[in-house]
Amino acid sequence: MLNEIDLSRTDLNLLVLFDVVLQERHVGHAAARLNLTPSAISHGLGRLRRLMQDPLFLKTPKGVVPTQRALELAAPVAEILARVKSVIATAEPFDPAASTRRFSIAAPDAIIAVFLTPLLAALRSQAPQIDVSIRQLLPAQAGLPVRAWEPSLDDLEARSVDIIVGPLDEIPPRFARQVLFDEDFVIAARRNHPFLRKPSLRRYCEMEHLVVSQTGDAQGFVDLALTKRGLKRRVALTVPNFMMALSLIAESDLIGAVPRRFVAAHGARFGVTGIDVPLPLPRSRIRAITPKVALMDAGLAWLFSLLREVVPGEALGRGRGHR
Repeated sequence: MLNEIDLSRTDLNLLVLFDVVLQERHVGHAAARLNLTPSAISHGLGRLRRLMQDPLFLKTPKGVVPTQRALELAAPVAEILARVKSVIATAEPFDPAASTRRFSIAAPDAIIAVFLTPLLAALRSQAPQIDVSIRQLLPAQAGLPVRAWEPSLDDLEARSVDIIVGPLDEIPPRFARQVLFDEDFVIAARRNHPFLRKPSLRRYCEMEHLVVSQTGDAQGFVDLALTKRGLKRRVALTVPNFMMALSLIAESDLIGAVPRRFVAAHGARFGVTGIDVPLPLPRSRIRAITPKVALMDAGLAWLFSLLREVVPGEALGRGRGHR
């Protein structure tokens, strides 16, 4: 344990170095990011190893990998740095109207298409110089919606993204979360599609279906629901995103299960209509998520709250704080 003399001689920049090497997993990349030489990074890691009495990072042909001790230090070091940034930031409070920061948000494409337009409108009004990087969040596995999005939390831990928005339910307590809306699926079909005149479960199974799948796997949660009833469908086409799905549904007899809010926001311009699915399907609760420690950053806390304000329609949990 550090005594007062040891702490007074400790360079806070070593924690910054540790944090960046942990994120980059590469000494050269960390050096470029910090505008240092690789030898300076190696020298700093040597000081850290002596301080922590652990190798911290082990060399590999592709870079470095953290030891178990380094992984244990990741969260405490991140919290220390966030608190330091928060203290320094108090000298100049965050002003969205004047800020020129860039934030990153990751979400599945159908969810991006729901919140992005109103978010951009709010930014133009309240924070015209703030920039946003949007990244598509991809499921880790097809056909398992409950756990498919959990690996995305690693992106928050690594701080490669500031906020994720998605259908996550099991969220560790170290993350702040807020409900934006509930989502379910509808059957999307072009206007005047014969199925729309007399929809039924039998006719639904007879149609040619389009499925959105990042992996090309044609089996999804709809097929699981059909199998429970001893039914099946023909998946004639898989595509990698919902916007492509709408454009193809608009120009064919294909039908597809598409998020309700996504169809409501974009179906009209494609000439696509959504109707209720004739069998029960799971609903998803869409949450915005960020590490609790990250909310000590006033700018990120502002954006996190703004997301909740701009989502169209009634947001569940409004006024009840982070849950």
